[in-house]
Amino acid sequence: QVHLEESGGGLVQPGGSLTLSCTASGSIFSINAMAWYRQALGKERELVARIVSSGSIQSADSVKGRFTISRSDTKNTVNLQMNVLKPEDSAVYYCNVGGASTDFRLFDAWGQGTQVTVSS
Repeated sequence: QVHLEESGGGLVQPGGSLTLSCTASGSIFSINAMAWYRQALGKERELVARIVSSGSIQSADSVKGRFTISRSDTKNTVNLQMNVLKPEDSAVYYCNVGGASTDFRLFDAWGQGTQVTVSS
C-alpha cells in the first residue's frame, strides 16, 4: 500500500504564492513519476506538472513561468511552487505518484486533493 499526504492548499489573493507538498509513504521500492493535477469545478482533471526520475519535467502551458515542480527522492516528496497565482488557477490539486512497490508491483497512487482558491 502506498499513501500520499498532501499539504499547502488554501486561499490566496491574485498575484500571490503558495507551495503544495506531497509525501509518499508505505511499501515503496522506487518512484518514477511524480505529478500534480488539478480539477476546477465543472471541468475535467488536467495535468499541471510532472517530473520523472531523470529530472525531466512536463508542465501545462498555462502555468509555465509561474509554477515550479521539484522532488526529493530521499524524502519521497514532490513540491509545487506556485507564483503569480490567478483566479483561473483555483481548483482542487491532486498529487499523483507512480512507481514500484516492495513486492515489485507497479503502483499509481493519488492523494485526496487539496483546495487552492485564488480570490480577492
